[in-house]
Amino acid sequence: MNRIHSQAEWIHRAREVLPAAGFGNFDASVVIARGEGSRVWDEDGREYVDYLIGSGPMLLGHGHPEVMQAVLEQLPKGMTFFANNAKGIELAEAIVEAVPCCEQVRFVTSGGEADMYAIRLARAYTGKPKILKFEGGYHGMSAEAQMSLAPAREVNFPTPVPDSAGIPQGVAAEMLIAPFNDLDAVASLLTEHDDIAAIIVEPLQRIIPAKPGFLQGLRDLCDRHAVLLIFDEIVTGFRLAYGGAQERYGVVPDICTLGKIIGGGFPLAALGGSAEIMAHFDKAAVGADKWLMQLGTLSGNPVAASAGLKTMEILRRPGQYERLRELGQTLMDMQAKALDAVGIAHRLCGDPTLFDVYVTQADPKDYRTARHADPHLGTVWNATLRDHGVFKSAGKLYPSLALTDADMDLTSRAIERAAARLSEH
Repeated sequence: MNRIHSQAEWIHRAREVLPAAGFGNFDASVVIARGEGSRVWDEDGREYVDYLIGSGPMLLGHGHPEVMQAVLEQLPKGMTFFANNAKGIELAEAIVEAVPCCEQVRFVTSGGEADMYAIRLARAYTGKPKILKFEGGYHGMSAEAQMSLAPAREVNFPTPVPDSAGIPQGVAAEMLIAPFNDLDAVASLLTEHDDIAAIIVEPLQRIIPAKPGFLQGLRDLCDRHAVLLIFDEIVTGFRLAYGGAQERYGVVPDICTLGKIIGGGFPLAALGGSAEIMAHFDKAAVGADKWLMQLGTLSGNPVAASAGLKTMEILRRPGQYERLRELGQTLMDMQAKALDAVGIAHRLCGDPTLFDVYVTQADPKDYRTARHADPHLGTVWNATLRDHGVFKSAGKLYPSLALTDADMDLTSRAIERAAARLSEH
């Protein structure tokens, strides 16, 4: 096969074999050739400071030498076994030690899979069918999760809106949708429905922070109504703090899901909870009627577990989270300063470890308010940043511990140019 020399050629080939010319994850007009530290290069050799970082898992940057060494030591011993292995058991121990709600964990391969099983586990434990989720909350690709993730039309709560074709109407009957950050709405739904198994929530919904008291309010309501509380910590786990949102906010759910960082860049995720709840994965403990069947070819594979263990070891070292927050706060301040200088109304939304900017005068508090006043301005902002060497998603900016002073200088210049561009519109 002839060597491909240009990104355009790769894109042409992708159109032939991939629907919409991509993997479904990111802008298909970019084909990444390699990553190293804080940077990535596309197939045309263009270099970027990487604030996408694989949608979150590469918190230490690409190709961290200690993580690479851990993986290289495991590879000759075996890549996967479909059986217990020591590295997977060690990783489970490390997660249980770190995450407040976890007495036991089960491994899966993706965050979406973990969320799917968490919902099923809540139903198995409570014997109740309904799940309450928040409009705009992302919990993977299951039928339940695809209810009111990004609805194009506003409907009255708690009516769910399917975001994908192929979802049976019966799924909607078991889902209730509430606005994020609205405890009164949740309380009303719990009073009206006595068949809710669980509330599933991102403690930081995409990048929207919970209002003070909101997460504790959910905990209290769940306790009052015998409903389980699920924290989707696929993104926030080991990012907001070593113990995730549970440590950062001091609220402990009944079940949580974890992914991204715990695999160190390899496919691995988990769900965890108390031993009593997790017993539903053990047929001998709960019986055939209450047993939740779960298996996966690559669940807990030793290569991913080795990468995750080393990543977590590095994150436990003194000063890691302080530095991550300092970097993130500096990036937030850069954007605020540049937009203020050109008189652009904006709101920075999120946490220093994960955030973005909205060109708006409205304070983002939920799905319907967390948006640009004019979507075109958001497109211009992100396109200008990429044109000047900043690689990020359309709605998030992930700082990493690999960022250097040179990266921050480049980013500052790109932000100033993007702000200037917005001022022309």
